[in-house]
Amino acid sequence: MALQTTILAPGTSVRVTQQTPLRDTTWAEPIEGTVVRYRQAETGSWFAHARNDRLWLDRLEVQLADGELTVLNLDQYSVIETLS
Repeated sequence: MALQTTILAPGTSVRVTQQTPLRDTTWAEPIEGTVVRYRQAETGSWFAHARNDRLWLDRLEVQLADGELTVLNLDQYSVIETLS
């Protein structure tokens, strides 16, 4: 997934909609907050022929309006929008 790092800069307000495709419908859950950090992080699972024999995921840390910190694993079904 090619992400624009400018929209993922710390302090940017974003709406991230994570989608789960099902056979005949799609579940979608939007989350709004402020970007704390974007990074690629290693998982505890191994995946053959990946860097360091690990699976790496795009992770976005977002602080919600109530102060809660949440970590989102981004994939090809994640939609990221900046908020003004």
